Amino acid sequence: MEREEILGRLKQAEMVLVGLGREFDPAGDMGGDAAFAAGRELLQESGARWLLPAWGDYCAGQARAGNKKGMALEKLAGLLSGKNYFVVSVSTSGAVASFPGDGNRLVMPCGNGKMKQCAGGCEGQLRPVTEEDSCILDGFFRELWLGHFPSGGAPELRKCEVCGKPLILNNVYADVYDESGYLPGWRRYTKWLQGTLNRELFVLELGVDLEFPSVVRWPFEKVAIYNRKAFLCRINEKLYQLPEELSSKGCGISKNAIDWLSQL
Repeated sequence: MEREEILGRLKQAEMVLVGLGREFDPAGDMGGDAAFAAGRELLQESGARWLLPAWGDYCAGQARAGNKKGMALEKLAGLLSGKNYFVVSVSTSGAVASFPGDGNRLVMPCGNGKMKQCAGGCEGQLRPVTEEDSCILDGFFRELWLGHFPSGGAPELRKCEVCGKPLILNNVYADVYDESGYLPGWRRYTKWLQGTLNRELFVLELGVDLEFPSVVRWPFEKVAIYNRKAFLCRINEKLYQLPEELSSKGCGISKNAIDWLSQL
């Protein structure tokens, strides 16, 4: 399907549902960068996987690799301007968390590097990352960028007031993920989704793989199948295929989602 036809369908739709995938993570920009890969391995080996989203954002900034992704997200925000839309992201990217559209129309079920939680999952300890926290993380990442895992271990973002365990970044890579951070946005999303029934709905999947298929990929297919007025456009370098039920009301495009948006 031609780009002009896809954009025409989006423009004419009453409502637009967007799914953002792992192609929007900083790791996709870093490619084979040795410092990024070495730091990621050290974090995984040390049990500090909760730092992976912030590490990716830091490395993208060091390598100045985030411009293309930011421009792609701005293009997307422009496409959605004036539309009744909602964005669901399985990416943990800070760039996505700062999406230039309406923040109340974005939900990130896998979390990101903007909030922190108790490492033990104590309720009521979710809070924003402060400037002090950012300075601590930057100092830690500077050492990691140089190939040194600090002797003091993973950074502590203060202590939990309930159990005394460290506060860590709130994302799906935490050993005990506190999901309360995204639930208000998820409730807004499910309420919005109820209003799509029998409405002209354009479903746009951008760079979504199979790591968290129950969040975006499978639910989006289900929405497109049961809504007779829905159309699904799936853009992915490798996993662009559609189920047979959507062969007449969808299209799959074998292309990197960032590149596709950037070329609009």
